[in-house]
Amino acid sequence: MLNRTILVGRLTKDPELRYTPNSGVAVTTFILAVDRSFTNRQGEREADFIPIVVWRKQAENCANYLKKGSLIGVDGRIQTRNYEANDGQRRYVTEIVAENVRFLDSKPRQDGGKSNQGNDFSEVGYEVDEDVPF
Repeated sequence: MLNRTILVGRLTKDPELRYTPNSGVAVTTFILAVDRSFTNRQGEREADFIPIVVWRKQAENCANYLKKGSLIGVDGRIQTRNYEANDGQRRYVTEIVAENVRFLDSKPRQDGGKSNQGNDFSEVGYEVDEDVPF
């Protein structure tokens, strides 16, 4: 069996960091906007909005270093679950559980400008792959 998903997109809003009530494990959630590879009849590119879940230390890194509009790559698996809502209806959720998140934006320079050189995210454990075309 194989359940693997790789996505590249931008965050639609700032990530939300929470901790599980019993064990205190960090979990961050956000929505990733991923452009479709084709245009609609009006010639406009559409996007899919995909819920992402990140756990533990990586969740804390995402919450601390990502913001609305950040470009990231996500490697993970599709997960489906269901629950009973407060109104008694059964709700179904499909989401991506991230196993690896890569920060793809350039790191801002100290003087406030953007730099395409020396992308160093080593302080948060991520590297930017300069060879990826976007």
